[in-house]
Amino acid sequence: MEQYIFPFLLTLFAGLSTGIGSIIALFAKKTNRVFLSVSLGFSAGVMIYVSMIEIFPEAQEALVGSLGKVQGMWATAGAFFAGFILIAIIDRLVPSFENPHQLRKVEDLQHVPDDQRKLHRLGIFTALAIAIHNFPEGLATFIAAVQDPGLGIAIAVAIAIHNIPEGIAVSVPIYYATGSRKKAFIYSFLSGLAEPIGAVVGFLILLPFLSDTLFGIIFASVAGIMVFISLDELLPASREYGYYHYSIYGLLGGMVVMAVSLLLMS
Repeated sequence: MEQYIFPFLLTLFAGLSTGIGSIIALFAKKTNRVFLSVSLGFSAGVMIYVSMIEIFPEAQEALVGSLGKVQGMWATAGAFFAGFILIAIIDRLVPSFENPHQLRKVEDLQHVPDDQRKLHRLGIFTALAIAIHNFPEGLATFIAAVQDPGLGIAIAVAIAIHNIPEGIAVSVPIYYATGSRKKAFIYSFLSGLAEPIGAVVGFLILLPFLSDTLFGIIFASVAGIMVFISLDELLPASREYGYYHYSIYGLLGGMVVMAVSLLLMS
């Protein structure tokens, strides 16, 4: 049981980073867009690099070992794209009331028309959408950390970084609809709890049946999920702040840091 405590704490850390975003939004007079652009690019770089260089090869090794070379390689590719398709379907099914990364300066939102019910509804649905997206991220972080704590740390940090602007997206409309910083923080906090819930589901349902084949399929699917999130959410979001080159610098920086850290841990 003790070996599962650290993976769960990593997942909890990643999920509750939405609360950091909420604090930034509610107490900072303006959003540092350069920092967010670089941070989101950095997170995408970490996730893409670790998915293709570390997670995908581990999945392929496990599946080739259990199914044979040809079937194992086909299974790895299939599971990778299945993860891609799964998160794409979730992304399409969840109502997109507003891109959670298209953030205005906090002071600009003071001039939003006084339609409190609309803002409140927007905040709630944004929280719901983020919670649904966070669930598979929590599962991925937990399973990765169980197999390789160092890899779990890398994934948790990357997810934590991109959860910060999601916390901002939830808390700002709730705050301007209700005038309550407490309610805004609570909604943001709760949206992040989907990640440790994903970890609990992984622990209760998947771990008892974890074999080389299941591990390989999960890992390959996780790689697909993380690449999709990076390409569909993180990179476009990092460029929307207007600092296009900074997002690429962040992407490159994330890959370099991940490469060096993996080499040092090997």
